[in-house]
Amino acid sequence: MTTMLRSPRPCVASGVRIRRMRGLGVIAALLVLVMLSTLAAAIVRLTWTQQTTLAQDIDSARAFQAAYAGTQWGMYQALRGSWTTCAGATQTLDLRSTMGVRVTVTCSSDSYNEGELADGSGNPQTVRLYTITATACNGAAASCPDNASVTRPNYVERVRVSKVSDR
Repeated sequence: MTTMLRSPRPCVASGVRIRRMRGLGVIAALLVLVMLSTLAAAIVRLTWTQQTTLAQDIDSARAFQAAYAGTQWGMYQALRGSWTTCAGATQTLDLRSTMGVRVTVTCSSDSYNEGELADGSGNPQTVRLYTITATACNGAAASCPDNASVTRPNYVERVRVSKVSDR
């Protein structure tokens, strides 16, 4: 006896033909692709933000160290250098070749009478108090602070103030 192969017939229930569902896999695949592309975009954005933050942190550290160097230089100028009275002296140090910043150092001073001289003459002892302010920034202007560059996203500015006396 020979067996005949029959083609599969669609199921019939209550006289209504039920068709096989097709196309659901394509919709699911598109949904997965959209979700993966959204995840990839979020990862790229997060990585970009992290890199930008790291660069700003490095620039900030350089500006802080430059401001520290500026206060040290200003103290030397006030105590041993040419700024003996420090009457509003200002100078800008260009550290762009080594640190990428400029430092504007200003100095002011006040004199105070403090006690008497040790020689017993009764004359007051005069003490000069210096205030050294160093402002470091990576702006394009010739001195700091650079108000025109403040709106740039990579602008960094650090200020350091030191007080020192001549006694």
